[in-house]
Amino acid sequence: MIVRLAQERDFTGLLGLAAQVEHWFGPMVGKPDFHSALDKHIRRSTALVAVSGSDVLGGLLFGSKAPIHQVHWLVVSEKARGKGVGRALMADATHRFVRGPGSIEVITFGADHPGAVASGARVFYECLGFSPAEAADPGPEGGSRQVYRRAVI
Repeated sequence: MIVRLAQERDFTGLLGLAAQVEHWFGPMVGKPDFHSALDKHIRRSTALVAVSGSDVLGGLLFGSKAPIHQVHWLVVSEKARGKGVGRALMADATHRFVRGPGSIEVITFGADHPGAVASGARVFYECLGFSPAEAADPGPEGGSRQVYRRAVI
């Protein structure tokens, strides 16, 4: 597996990842706003992909306005979950984009959201040193969301 900056040729693979998680996040693949966000992150070199051969195993969209850095989107393919892909994407993003002092924030499922346990997202972020913080606005599908935050020195 290699983690690298996403390129235009990865667009279709990133849409494929989005299709795998629409049941938790609501429609993305057919939404022009999502396409625009992917394109913008790719052009700004703030999108990463984890690949094995021609397979896109995971993707991450990142944003920084120091001192707050944000994971805008992190998805790992169903077949690659639990194999270190998400951890590798986060490590690369932290190395590449984050300068302290400050914090890294991500909005993930609220504790009562059906995807909270099924996706493993909350446990994943906690294992990376993130702590649950304030509630966030509900997701597009109406499910609860929560900010997770990790200090960066």
